[in-house]
Amino acid sequence: MRSGAAIRVCQKIFRCVFSSFGGRVDEGQPERWTERCSLEEHLGPHAETLADAEAEAEARAEALLELCQKRHFLSGAPPQLSRDSLLSGCHPGFGPLGVELRKNLAAEWWSSMAAFREQVFAVDALHHQPGPTPPADTAFEFVSAETLREILQDKDMSKEQLVACLENLVKTSGKLRKNLLHGALEHYVNCLDLVNRRLPYGLAQIGVCFHPVSDTEQILNGVKRIGEKTEASLVWFTSPRTSSQWLDFWLRHRLLWWRKFAMSPSNFSSSDCQDEEGRKGSRLYYNFPWGKEPIETLWHLGDQELLLMYPENTSKLHGRDGRKNVVPSVLSVNGDLDSGVLAYLHDSLQLADNSFARKNTLHRKVLKLHPCLAPIKVALDMGKGSTAELRQVCQGLFNELLENGISVWPGYQDTVHSSMEQLYSRYDEMSVLFTILITETTLENGLVHLRSRDTTMKEMIHIAKLKDFLTKYISTAKNV
Repeated sequence: MRSGAAIRVCQKIFRCVFSSFGGRVDEGQPERWTERCSLEEHLGPHAETLADAEAEAEARAEALLELCQKRHFLSGAPPQLSRDSLLSGCHPGFGPLGVELRKNLAAEWWSSMAAFREQVFAVDALHHQPGPTPPADTAFEFVSAETLREILQDKDMSKEQLVACLENLVKTSGKLRKNLLHGALEHYVNCLDLVNRRLPYGLAQIGVCFHPVSDTEQILNGVKRIGEKTEASLVWFTSPRTSSQWLDFWLRHRLLWWRKFAMSPSNFSSSDCQDEEGRKGSRLYYNFPWGKEPIETLWHLGDQELLLMYPENTSKLHGRDGRKNVVPSVLSVNGDLDSGVLAYLHDSLQLADNSFARKNTLHRKVLKLHPCLAPIKVALDMGKGSTAELRQVCQGLFNELLENGISVWPGYQDTVHSSMEQLYSRYDEMSVLFTILITETTLENGLVHLRSRDTTMKEMIHIAKLKDFLTKYISTAKNV
């Protein structure tokens, strides 16, 4: 047993060491050093070009990380914001703009999966699942620190009594949820009446899930931290007869949905997979600069999950498939919204020539997030002139746009003077779609300056037409 454990530890150490040479491949595993050497031998003089491309991709990823911290998409200091910490969910969290981006992504998910689709209902479940925990379960136990402290401070208990007491506490304390599947299965029987027991139907949910993350620096001691991820889950209950067709349908639907908001749709891909129990499914990936990472998983779970949860009476599980009563097959569609946010941030980064820079090598960074996902649609600023009157116009326009669901950045409240080009650069990095400038001309004839993030073109538009123009622009982008 010890030799087997030692071998596994050595394998992990070697994977960590050689990952710096080989990077990641489709399943997130490092390439073998021998394969790397063989590749360089075959490439010959092109190996240097490959190395330059990898260095450029790494520099691009570092530039994005710095930008996201600077513009408050991500929180925390650079040591806390590494690739691994972001993917594992062990980072300080998203900043205000990152939270808005994730909220917009979640809203689009709801619209696509639940709000405009028949027979899909929203549910909610506890973060904490009460009851005994199976010995092989890797979920985190939910134990009261005060209760644990009282047990450990009880000096009257023998060592055997202490161990027995702790084991009983762990078994009965419950656990933090690892996914949203269990909560949906709990709602299955009650929600079956909503559809008159007719199949198929689905239960949708968005929530935070918890998973153990190995600390690579202390892996020999088995130290694990808690990783958190915001997941979006659809659990689809269907007749076994049509379950395979529905799995194919949801795979196509989800892949098209992720690609819909991307600048480079081909970076989103899919592949088949299989779990330890032989159940088939598919994974959706985004191709990051360092390799592919999963962002969503689809599983065909059969009827075993339902039968395990309701072992006493299977008749109440029956749904109607035409004239037949059947126990449905369960399809799980589970997306990682946090990884989705990271994917779209990488996808949206554009490096454009800065015509105002003294050196041609300098570039302006632009986050060209999809209009539906951009956390801020409009930045509102004012030019020189009658400050009180211009500010009053800005405040009125600010309120009007907010009332119509258009997010606005109140740049006119900034007391630090910046040139217009500095403002445009800042708003491009914040992925603001349009910049509106209120000037003395606005007070005279109602015309404002409107500058586009994507085209950098500036035009004059009447202030009374702004609301309709912006609403139409966003709604058109949503329907493309």
